[in-house]
Amino acid sequence: MGKDINAAVREVCLSFPETEERPSRGSPDFRVRDKTFATYAVNHHGDGRIALWLNAPDGAQRFYSENEPECYFVPPYVGPRGWLGVELDKGLDWRTIAQRVREAYEKVAPASLVRAIGETIAIEPPTETIPDEQFDPLLAPHAKARLETLAEICLALPETSAAKQFGTPVFRAGKKTFCGAHRYGGRMHMEFWVGRDRQAMLTFDRRYSIPRYTGHNGWINLDVEEQVDWDEVRGLVLESYRHFALKRMLKALPEEA
Repeated sequence: MGKDINAAVREVCLSFPETEERPSRGSPDFRVRDKTFATYAVNHHGDGRIALWLNAPDGAQRFYSENEPECYFVPPYVGPRGWLGVELDKGLDWRTIAQRVREAYEKVAPASLVRAIGETIAIEPPTETIPDEQFDPLLAPHAKARLETLAEICLALPETSAAKQFGTPVFRAGKKTFCGAHRYGGRMHMEFWVGRDRQAMLTFDRRYSIPRYTGHNGWINLDVEEQVDWDEVRGLVLESYRHFALKRMLKALPEEA
């Protein structure tokens, strides 16, 4: 098997003096003396990109994103600070990619390290893309099977639909999301509304955790990576659905629900 894009990214980013790789919110950061010069972002919030976000020199973001929009873009969050997004699977030459990374490194590295770089790495391009499960972690066989069962449970309820939200699958009662699924840190979770009163009680069970962004609104995560109790999930789905559903939808529920 040939070199894939993951290996190529690390070959380039770690070729400069005193660089190191650190995980950051699920994406690898590349740093020099605690200053980030590159972030490797794969399908970030479902954007469909395999990309590097680079701490680019002043003016580089506008120049490249306007003149070569098929390969360059303004990334979220760090874009307003001038960072440049570089798509890695759109035909851009890898020696050019290495040069963009070098420019980002030189922006944040001490002058003594910049002087020690030497010639930019002459990288051979990767011959493989990334695994499907890295691009979309829910494509893992066991995760895909559990998502299918969750969909059957959710879509059996009145006026429900499947959708994507921030790149992850969710289920809606009318227009309101009542359930979702995602993988983070190599583990699959399902997410439900339970109300803030129940959150603390549920977290005595180590399978449950309060999600970072929605927890303050009464949501809970259930870890289903290793096993799943579908009766438990059905109860959580129904409780969450009842909270968001309209009166006419609740009237249409089967009596046994």
